[in-house]
Amino acid sequence: MDKGLSRRDFLKLGGFTLGGLAFSPFLPGLTDFDDSFVVRIATAEMPVRKQPTDDSRIELTWYRDELVHVYGQTTAEEPAHNPVWYKVWGGYLHRGRLQRVKTVYQTPLSSIPAGKRLVADISVPFTTPYRFSKAFGWQPLAPPLYYGSVHFIEAVEEGPEMADYRGPWYRIFDELDSNVTYYVPAIHVRILPQEYMDPVSPDVPYEQKLIEINLSTQMMYAYEYGSVVFQTNISSGVPGDPTGGTGIPTTTPTGRYTIMDKVPAKHMGNSYFSSETTGNLLADVDNYVLPGVPWSLFFTTQGHAFHGTYWHENFGTPMSKGCINMRSDEANWLFRWVRPVHNFDQTATRGLGTPVEIHY
Repeated sequence: MDKGLSRRDFLKLGGFTLGGLAFSPFLPGLTDFDDSFVVRIATAEMPVRKQPTDDSRIELTWYRDELVHVYGQTTAEEPAHNPVWYKVWGGYLHRGRLQRVKTVYQTPLSSIPAGKRLVADISVPFTTPYRFSKAFGWQPLAPPLYYGSVHFIEAVEEGPEMADYRGPWYRIFDELDSNVTYYVPAIHVRILPQEYMDPVSPDVPYEQKLIEINLSTQMMYAYEYGSVVFQTNISSGVPGDPTGGTGIPTTTPTGRYTIMDKVPAKHMGNSYFSSETTGNLLADVDNYVLPGVPWSLFFTTQGHAFHGTYWHENFGTPMSKGCINMRSDEANWLFRWVRPVHNFDQTATRGLGTPVEIHY
């Protein structure tokens, strides 16, 4: 082994050389690699266990944003709320802090009508956004935009010139950083079709729809005329108040509410361009910059919301700073089902919303 390589570098090269090529952010056309079972490490680090249990020996460690090929999965006895483990090179990874990803390159649009904003999601494991300033030229931003995150695209423009990508870039509208624009390669972005906004059962009267959250069981139920039409497990806020009474507790509040605002793409947490927190609530205990949180449905003035989640697969246990984390496809269904009805070309909708009941 080359003495200049660390153990981590050697493991990455030995275990995922082909995968690293396949997921290079500027190499379209590598279609022979099977990326159907690839996961992104969505937390600081993840141990690979010899057996599918937290008591088993650690064989090696993967780190945030590394991509791991999954060879199979098994259902173990623990943890009870999420007993699924993935078989990977060297052992097993618990799926709780992983994100299943794919690489699907897109055909860029030639233009976007002036004044229009299209809703789109990221279709590669991650892509680096860039901003331009006269003082510094083109600069990359961190963190990346991740697979499944949803964004408003408002223009097709030229971006930074790179040796391995010279195609068009999409300009992103970010309501949190609205005074500064940033860009991503257009081949990494999927423009979402109209059906992602089409209402579900819009003829059911307002008073005949209800969302119920049971914090004890971490379950959500959607009712029409008193009957359940959809149910799933969720992740609510981690119980407690780390602010010591000076801020908003991370516990999801109980009580009766209504949906107040519907936002298809929301930047939660910190701004890209400021070290200060721009909002009171963050979507996740482990991330502080979360652009493109999908299908947000706000139900308190403090910022509690239902929304899709691209940074974990650990539903059934509290994970957030007060919001209701959902699988993104299920959050999209809820977004379309609740009132008020959202128009496709709006960045947000406010109006008389569907009732919400949260209890233990």
